[in-house]
Amino acid sequence: MLLIQRLAPWGARQVLANVDGECRVVKGVASTLNLALSAVEAGGSLASAVEKAGLGEVVYAQEDLAAGRLLPPIDHPEPARLFLAGTGLTHLGSAEGRDRMHKAAASGEATDSMRMFLEGLDGGKPTGDGIGQQPEWFYKGTGQHLVAPEGALERPAYAQDGGEEPEIAGIYLIGPDGTPFRLGFCLGNEYSDHVTEKHNYLWLAHSKLRQASLGAELLTGDLPHDVRGTARIMRGGAVAWEKPFLTGEANMAHSIANLEHHHFKYGLFRRPGDVHVHFFGTSTASFADGVQTQDGDVFEIEADPFTLPLRNAMYAAREAERPVRVQAL
Repeated sequence: MLLIQRLAPWGARQVLANVDGECRVVKGVASTLNLALSAVEAGGSLASAVEKAGLGEVVYAQEDLAAGRLLPPIDHPEPARLFLAGTGLTHLGSAEGRDRMHKAAASGEATDSMRMFLEGLDGGKPTGDGIGQQPEWFYKGTGQHLVAPEGALERPAYAQDGGEEPEIAGIYLIGPDGTPFRLGFCLGNEYSDHVTEKHNYLWLAHSKLRQASLGAELLTGDLPHDVRGTARIMRGGAVAWEKPFLTGEANMAHSIANLEHHHFKYGLFRRPGDVHVHFFGTSTASFADGVQTQDGDVFEIEADPFTLPLRNAMYAAREAERPVRVQAL
């Protein structure tokens, strides 16, 4: 089942459920978060919560997407309680581009990135109840940084670049007793500043403090083992860059369960009522192919089993960077 949030033409918020290719309104539900809270309270699943609410009229989500009425598949009425974070060097082949970026600084020896990747390759999929190797981890922001499908991604004045990262994100709600509940998965553009990171890998934290976008559809249940998609950059109506990307555990050095453990092992990420969006990483980015993005470029990401593409244009900040002056009290 795929869940979608939209603004109806008359302005009301609605949740849609795509079951067997048909999108219908979930009766009386205004948000994915409210649906999830009711499922947790009832001790059931999202599917059972949808069944209990009932389905109404048929909606054509493609039309809503084109009209800009689709919202991110999850949000929170208090944006500061929605956390964006992610893990890198998680996919087979994901170390290659990063290693090239950092090789010079390592004087020909194995870089920190390559060592971390190899450690994950060796220990990122523990068996049974074991705990595997921890991955690279980064903080990306809060709900203020979340951009809707078809929305614009800003390249701030202090940024040196704005580049797409096509990947899958997991969506989580923390229950009343601190248990993380996974609502499902969605397409993501973990938009980052690769030029800043390339200058010095210790600036990775700076490079990740950017906006991000999520595809409109939340896939409930398990993620397929092998997910295959395409990422492209459209410039002036023509394809400027295009490349397939692979994800899902068949193409990852870490299991999703291991990545989840190493995020939620921290107690501050298990505060009841919070929402987490966790990006699982990628091995494909236009920057690794020498592409320099431009103002007005449109990033497009699509992959099965999602039926709607994720599209976002990039626009540079209209004002130059100015010093932020702190005032003493």
